[in-house]
Amino acid sequence: MGTNYYKMDGTHIGKSSAGGHYCWDCKRTLCESEDLIHYDSKWSSKCPICGQKPVQESLEESSAGKQLGFNDHRTIQAGVRSICTFTWAIDQADLKYIRKVKNEYGRIFTLKEFDEIVNDCPVHYLHMIGEDFS
Repeated sequence: MGTNYYKMDGTHIGKSSAGGHYCWDCKRTLCESEDLIHYDSKWSSKCPICGQKPVQESLEESSAGKQLGFNDHRTIQAGVRSICTFTWAIDQADLKYIRKVKNEYGRIFTLKEFDEIVNDCPVHYLHMIGEDFS
């Protein structure tokens, strides 16, 4: 489950994807490895550093809800919560030349609004820059 983002000319910027639980206090995913979040991997039921358990979230609060369009709120960056990751298709430096971004559903964002979306994703993947993916 994810959402692709594009420049207004259709150039793919990247994709946000639901990424499981993450401890914002310790800056640590509950997945055994940040690189394995989107693969069949082992997950802890609590933060391996501080021991906090995930907060119960509704679709209106969760990252999964964000991907499904139920949640338009900024991510609460405290405790253990669901997150989205962001996989980049272009170099972030290329963003300074654009003013608007659209997602695959046709919703248009200012660059500031898009920056907020990206900043709500604590895990970023750069290995797909320059690759064609969706």
